[in-house]
Amino acid sequence: MNLRTHNGLARDADQMTRHLSDRVLQSAHEAVESTRDLAQHALDGADSAIRKARGRVEPALEDIASNAQKLAHRSLDLASQSGARAQQALRQYAAVTERYVADQPVRAILIAAAAGAVIAALAMVSANSARKRREHRNRSY
Repeated sequence: MNLRTHNGLARDADQMTRHLSDRVLQSAHEAVESTRDLAQHALDGADSAIRKARGRVEPALEDIASNAQKLAHRSLDLASQSGARAQQALRQYAAVTERYVADQPVRAILIAAAAGAVIAALAMVSANSARKRREHRNRSY
């Protein structure tokens, strides 16, 4: 093999290597671009899905908030009505009691005295029971 042939082969090998390197580089570049395009497409799809989900969730949240507000107003109205009914009932009981005391003062005094005696007896029993519990605890230690 002469030098000329050897140089020609070396040049050919060098050109083939460069050509293969260029093709590998081009293929890698195309793979990167393809991957970038796929990633962008996936992100676009995810963004679209999130927007759709938000479009469905936000009205539902507004409905829930609206219903909660209506329920709160209804509850306040019911509480107000119940309070008004209780006040009216107390006024009626007070009026009936006043009439009873005015019509039968002696009987009203006897009932009040009996009620006071019962309340005093209950208070004494409760105090005595509490005292016994304290004494029992103190003895246990």
